[in-house]
Amino acid sequence: MKYGHRIAGVLVLTLAGVLWCAGARAACPDAARIAALARAWEQKAPVRGWPAEMAIEDGLCARELFVRELARTQGRIVGYKAGLTNRAVQQRFGHASPVRGVLFEKMLLPDGAEVPARFGARPVFEADLLVEVKDGAIHNARTHLEALASIARVIPFIELPDLMIAEGEPVNGALIAAINVGARLGVVGRGIDVAPTAEFADALARMRVVVADHSGKDLARGEGAAILGHPLNAAIWLAQDLALADVRLKAGDLLSLGAFTPPLPPTPGTTITVRYEGLPGDPVVSVRFR
Repeated sequence: MKYGHRIAGVLVLTLAGVLWCAGARAACPDAARIAALARAWEQKAPVRGWPAEMAIEDGLCARELFVRELARTQGRIVGYKAGLTNRAVQQRFGHASPVRGVLFEKMLLPDGAEVPARFGARPVFEADLLVEVKDGAIHNARTHLEALASIARVIPFIELPDLMIAEGEPVNGALIAAINVGARLGVVGRGIDVAPTAEFADALARMRVVVADHSGKDLARGEGAAILGHPLNAAIWLAQDLALADVRLKAGDLLSLGAFTPPLPPTPGTTITVRYEGLPGDPVVSVRFR
């Protein structure tokens, strides 16, 4: 792979972001619908009745209002997440680009945390990866090496998203955006210092991400390239999408890059471990479901 070359295709600024900046607020769902969404999140209740034909600008506006409600109880914003970073998932939901959500401080738990198996209305777990921003120059990054120069650490991460939407209800990219891309909880492992080199970038793309249970049985496997062809592509996309909304990243901000493996349902009494084979030290992170 030639990491000095400019990245095209997946990193084109999305029409969704342009529409938001152009003033799509008029298409927002009403206050009653947003209040009901916030109550459902708090009560871990499935969401029903959202229109199947909702446009992306409606979903983006709903996300902003929903995030304001979450901020009342979830503390400060500590980062952002990318969803729909896998081509097969994009095709499933009929949305050809990623979508963005917000991470709050109370959502993030330490390595080895124990959480209820039913931590949401429709809980799942995914092998993910965080990057810790080093400086705001990441907004100008267009190559993998430029992105690495503005990243301090990569951090093992088991995301615990909540799909929220009741089974059988229609779901598209706009609705996924509206529910803050399902952000609910996540377990954070020990970070690895970044080397801004082609070798480190290559390790991220080629790493094998293995999800196993407490018996050692492999439940899922993925590769770094499962996320937009390279996990750093998701970091660059997030930085560009945030810039469209006049949000500037700073040192210490966290970016969740997306799922390397399919979402899996949690089972009470199990411990899940994710290994990142090929990164320095083959780091791991784990969570226990009660």
